Formats: sequence, structure tokens, C-alpha cells
Amino acid sequence: MVNLDLYRVFYTVAKCGSLTKAAEELYISQPAVSQAIKQLELQLGTTLFNRTHKGMELSAQGGELIYRDVESALQRLNSAEDRLSELKNSASGTLRIGASETIFQYCLADKIVEFHKRYPQVKFELLSDISPKTIEQLKTDRCDIAFLNLPIAEDEEVQITQTIMLLNDIFVAGEAFSELKGKELSPWDLQRYPLLLLEGNTVARGAIDRFCRNLGVKLQPAIEVDSWGFMKRLVERGMGIGCLPREYAMRRLGEGTFFELDVRPEMPSRAVGLALPAHANLSFAARAFIALLNE
Repeated sequence: MVNLDLYRVFYTVAKCGSLTKAAEELYISQPAVSQAIKQLELQLGTTLFNRTHKGMELSAQGGELIYRDVESALQRLNSAEDRLSELKNSASGTLRIGASETIFQYCLADKIVEFHKRYPQVKFELLSDISPKTIEQLKTDRCDIAFLNLPIAEDEEVQITQTIMLLNDIFVAGEAFSELKGKELSPWDLQRYPLLLLEGNTVARGAIDRFCRNLGVKLQPAIEVDSWGFMKRLVERGMGIGCLPREYAMRRLGEGTFFELDVRPEMPSRAVGLALPAHANLSFAARAFIALLNE
């Protein structure tokens, strides 16, 4: 097994031509330098230096044969360390962010634009998927930071570090259900109408199902959809009553293309959270993006 420390000592002694000077450069004792050279010579089975009155000279059949290769290898290692250090201490490289399409649109778009203005040399890789799949990308090192619909199951490989946005789920309808405007409804009343809900494998759908189950209600969707955008289009066209976060429907509510139903009790708020791999060693770019979120 290669012991890099021994080769670093060898290279420093060869460069300095002296055990004493090498010890000073390496911040270790002279006996430690001498012992390291003896250990490497024993390991390689050859004499690496000739000890002369002038100091340490590379031996023709040992030290001279390996010096250039050792020098090149150490320079490559130093270069690799410098690149990693630069990545951790300057905004460069690629920042991989995992989130759903809706979180990118409503929570992160402005922040990504602002970050690009500040650090134009950073490239983005935006990985759009539902939260369960984003979690897997985070755990398998396919993204650096993730933004998830909460709550999620406890996972020792993932840490939720902060909440970046609160979401309030509401029921909405288009003009086809105008008779419901201003009318107080209960979740039991909703069972009489065609419902548009997200697919069952999503965090948002799970929140709705838990809320209703606690009330003893089971809402059966007439149509399951795979995105909020599709749900909003169907609601506008009178296909049914949809359930989505108020924060994702503000424009259409303002335009009057559909309206919010007065459903009591209201559903509890949920959140979008920032997730990191457990024991994450974040790059400077990732840390800078998180700092921007907190401004």
C-alpha cells in the first residue's frame, strides 16, 4: 500500500538536499525525516540517497529513478486538492438542485435568477421530480440540495434543515359550480361533487387523505392528475373541484377564473423544506445559495 507521507518526505529531502531543511519545511523533527527515508528505502528495497558532506544526494540506482515520477504524482495530487478547495471556497462548478416542477416555479425561480446574477460562473442542473424521487436523488449523490414537500418519513440519510415556504391547501372550483360561492361546506359535503386530486403517491395527496381520514371522511377523486398545472386547467373548464395550495393559485384566484370554496374545518398548513444529505460537505456554491434563501 502506497504511503504518501513517505513520498512527500522523500520529495522534500531531495528538493532541499538536507535532512535539516526538509524537517523545517515539513514541520517535523530531523529524526522523523531520517526514519521516514529509511522506512521508504526498506519498503522499496533500494538506497534512495547518498549521504555526503554536502548533504543528501539522490542515488543513481534509486532516488534518481523515481524522483520525477514522485514529483509529478505529488503535483497532480496538490492540483486536485486545490480544485476541491476552490470548489468549497468560491462559487464555481455546477450546483445540482432537486425539487418538483411546482417548487421550482413558485419557490425557487426568482432565487435561481438572483443567484445567477451574483455568480454567473456557476452552472445549474435542475432535477425536477416528485419529492419521493428527489429524496432518492439526494441519497445517491445525484443532487447537492433538495427542496421537498413536507412532511416526509424520518430518514437517517436525509436532514431537513429549514422551512422555506408554508403551503395552505384549499378547495377551488370554476363557474360550473358557481352555486357554491359563499356557501360554507364541510369535507362531507364535498363527497357529492366530482373531485380532482393529485396522484396518490405524492406528499400533497397524502396530506389531504390524512386530514379527511381524521375526520372520518374518504374523498374519492373523479380524476387523478399528475401536476397542479393540469389540475388548474381542468378546474377552469368545469371538470370538478380541485384541491391545491392557495399559494400556487393566487393568479387565477385574482383573475377570477376560479374561486376558493369555504370549506370548514380548514386543512392545516404544510411546508416546503430544504433537505441535505446527512453529514453533507457542501460546496461554496451550495452554501451561497442557501444563504440567499435566508436573505
